[in-house]
Amino acid sequence: MRFMDTIVRDEIETPCVKICVVDPETQLCIGCGRTRMEIAGWLGMAVAERHTIVLNLPERLATLTQRKTRRGGRAGRLARGE
Repeated sequence: MRFMDTIVRDEIETPCVKICVVDPETQLCIGCGRTRMEIAGWLGMAVAERHTIVLNLPERLATLTQRKTRRGGRAGRLARGE
């Protein structure tokens, strides 16, 4: 039985955290901090371009969390007695 060889890449993997909701005010994904255009073009970007975007994501996400508060979804509503 043969197993697939491991592919080692020099690329930056996607910063997606599977919380894909774009904030209508900032146009940034609240999960990863990327714009729709960055998300759509991620696979076609050069490694250097991805690296630049990834370096800016913490600041973008901090701005988002300062502007918005997550309410916790269903679990948050239940905890608050809503």
